[in-house]
Amino acid sequence: MIPAIQVAQLSKRYGTVQALADIDLEVAQGEFFGLLGPNGAGKTTLIHILGGLALADRGSARVMGFDVAAEYRHARRALGVVPQELVFDPFFTVREALTFQSGYFGIRDNGDWIEEVMHHLDLADRAETNTRALSGGMKRRVLVAQALVHKPPVIVLDEPTAGVDVELRQALWQFIRRLNRDGHTIVLTTHYLEEAEALCNRIAMLKQGRVVALDTTQNLLHMHSGCYVELRLIPDRLPAALLPLVALRRDGGYRLALKNYNEVERLIAEVRAAGLEIQELEVMQPDLEEIFVQIMHRA
Repeated sequence: MIPAIQVAQLSKRYGTVQALADIDLEVAQGEFFGLLGPNGAGKTTLIHILGGLALADRGSARVMGFDVAAEYRHARRALGVVPQELVFDPFFTVREALTFQSGYFGIRDNGDWIEEVMHHLDLADRAETNTRALSGGMKRRVLVAQALVHKPPVIVLDEPTAGVDVELRQALWQFIRRLNRDGHTIVLTTHYLEEAEALCNRIAMLKQGRVVALDTTQNLLHMHSGCYVELRLIPDRLPAALLPLVALRRDGGYRLALKNYNEVERLIAEVRAAGLEIQELEVMQPDLEEIFVQIMHRA
């Protein structure tokens, strides 16, 4: 089976800035794939090249086997992109905007699918509302609907939940999960790493235009063999032997980084030996955000 997205030795420079440097990446059909990185890592540049908004200096990029430069029409039709920026036409209603978007891809009589997309994104009651009268969150929903209107097999979501409320976020992910179960390939960029941890099967991390980590979400989470302990003591004083373990000082508590779970016993013994009372103790496995910070620091 051909990959949904295939990138080989892809490079792009803007002046003195190397936005992408020899990127190699494959996303299988049906994957829910995460593309993570700090601002300026090259995520949006990669999406622009896949969507035909920018040309690579070197290398190749394919969507469903179609070269994004040489076979632009086929590649673009196979791809739906939800951009990070709020881009909309202020002269159309929501329904008109989606109907015109269908026409751009040569799709007629698309009313049933448009109705279904609007329903799942809670846009049905705003169908006849002019897009310029919508709130920022509603405009974001319209962008998602426009990306889905031609039923692309590959959907790229560039910060889709930036600035939207919790209700929309939940409704959006419910709908996107359904599309993924139906066979659509999803590529997600987000700064909400808990979203990536919950949704993505596999994750690539970019820094300064290079892939610095690429693995399944579970393997990335297991990279750190240790654990963290959230600790509150009475009185609020940490024994001297535990001070080197402090990863974070919170009001009224500490986060301690332990090499393994066996150290929890030593921690409790040190607290008792100091004559302190444990008010609260929680042992936690590092989440994706912790792993992300570690990888970015090493890279």
